Amino acid sequence: MSTKAPEDAYTAEPFVPDRGGLPALRRAAADCRGCPLHRDATQTVFGQGTADARVMLVGEQPGDQEDRQGKPFVGPAGRLLDRALEEAGIDPSEAYVTNAVKHFKFTQAEPRKRRIHKAPSLREMTACGPWLAAELAVVEPELIVILGATAGKALLGSSFRVGEVRGALLEREIHGRQEKLVATVHPSSVLRAQDDKDRKAAYEGLVSDLKVAARALS
Repeated sequence: MSTKAPEDAYTAEPFVPDRGGLPALRRAAADCRGCPLHRDATQTVFGQGTADARVMLVGEQPGDQEDRQGKPFVGPAGRLLDRALEEAGIDPSEAYVTNAVKHFKFTQAEPRKRRIHKAPSLREMTACGPWLAAELAVVEPELIVILGATAGKALLGSSFRVGEVRGALLEREIHGRQEKLVATVHPSSVLRAQDDKDRKAAYEGLVSDLKVAARALS
């Protein structure tokens, strides 16, 4: 019998239930130990939305606010995303939002200092993949919107580059299903823009990409 901790295996597969829909997935994900990220995070941040959502938005990982509140896209990037979705003609309340990685990965200089987001590794993304596959199987969205490079790599492989395909309607096989996808930047990248002019241009680019998604849904 193996004495290895489950996180050493780097897969969420043993934690994913076979049935029960989104409520069962959410309950099970709360106890996921599929990779070491669960040790430092406050809690699992699972996807939010209904099983009949037409569009699924996939981001990178929870941020500081999401980790504390246990919900995806509730921080500044989430508020910006909601505004961009509405401007593009997609009702945020009718979308299913989730992340490729369900635990917050961060660095912290010392306790009580600000927690700085750190990008998840390919190994961590792969470990979390069974959750995303399970969400896709339950929701069966008409369209997936990829928000940023990490989400794209998690769904389409390590060679994915946002800049090469953003704003185009793609068709790819993901976890055994033909999916329609639109890729764009992560909303946090808009917030990181150097000045107001760059931020405005980045935001308009995000809205433009989301309008492609809106047209694909109409």
